[in-house]
Amino acid sequence: MNAYRWMSLHFFSFFMTWGVFLPYWTGWMVHIKGISVSEASFIMSLGLTARGISTLLFFPYLSGKFSSKALLNGARIGTFLALLCYIPADSFPSLLLVTLGLHVFYPALMPALDSACGVLVQHNELKDYGTSRQWGSAGFVSAGIILSVFTGMFGDQVILWALLLGTLIFVCLGFMHAPAVLSKRPETDRAKKEGMLSLFRVKHFGLVLAIVILLQAAHASYYNYGYLFLQEIHAPAYAIGIIINIAVIAEIIFFAIADRCFHQFSAGSLLAMAALGATVRWILVFAFPHVIIFCIAQTLHACSFAMGHYAFMKYLIKNISPAQIPKAQGMYSALALSWSTAVFTIFGGFLYEIEPRYAFIGMIVCTIPSMLLALLYRKLEMKKKVFIGNAQDI
Repeated sequence: MNAYRWMSLHFFSFFMTWGVFLPYWTGWMVHIKGISVSEASFIMSLGLTARGISTLLFFPYLSGKFSSKALLNGARIGTFLALLCYIPADSFPSLLLVTLGLHVFYPALMPALDSACGVLVQHNELKDYGTSRQWGSAGFVSAGIILSVFTGMFGDQVILWALLLGTLIFVCLGFMHAPAVLSKRPETDRAKKEGMLSLFRVKHFGLVLAIVILLQAAHASYYNYGYLFLQEIHAPAYAIGIIINIAVIAEIIFFAIADRCFHQFSAGSLLAMAALGATVRWILVFAFPHVIIFCIAQTLHACSFAMGHYAFMKYLIKNISPAQIPKAQGMYSALALSWSTAVFTIFGGFLYEIEPRYAFIGMIVCTIPSMLLALLYRKLEMKKKVFIGNAQDI
């Protein structure tokens, strides 16, 4: 199997499970396990903290010891075993303990897949990132559409079984033949022994990381309370999965055209547009609490998430060495996709219990600073471009 098919199939399969976990898991714990919204918020926040530790410390360390394929296989088996533990868990302490265990393994699969894809692009086994990553978005959509049918028919109890089935399929993919470069154990050269702090010596890495941390943190309320908010505004039960997946359809379209339509845009320009789209998105949800407006706002996920993620990957592929990519991905996953999201999950949960709409407008405390920093980074990029042009003229 060639690299494109292997990577696309793994993205599709993993994000099918993510399409169950991300939008539905908080609601599942509230409705099936009988805990409160604030308790579920606390559990998910601590889970994100554990996720950050896993992806910031364990994943980069293990990536220096084991091949990409070995890491993926270990993480997917650990994920499946952790999910099985949810079956007997029936109290707040037990759900918290199982969630912490799950977040050691499950979220590490995302930076592991992105790192593998980045390495394949750098070794010219893949043409670009976007064409493979769009299959992940397609998997997310497929899971949401299928699950919306079954939850409408049988209730929220099917959410756990759907996640278990999807994870089992992903485990089975571990027996497939992987591209040779992903099966090689890393060499213990000097580059790989460099610590994470060495990344900040790469020009503008700290600034770009700060931008994506704020940008991704602004999704906290949507990820954890979007499902509950749609019920709050009386969205039909059978349509909630479809509405959630409007965002991912927009994401698929973006990734499908990104390399063709946005290859000339700088990372700074893309990040600024992403932050602007995110700001507009959360203002719309707050100002117009209606199902139709929520659906329209969902299309802006192509900016708020997809464009921001694509811009960061574009920056990494261009500026970070293959040896350092797992460390950069671990830092991104921990700080942008985990810890910052954990903080704003608690913040969003506090606002949600006051008034559900407040949880979304509160996210602009992230998006507006993110936009200002992105404009600053774009200005620095333009200065560098002008300087290089003048030097070439001389």
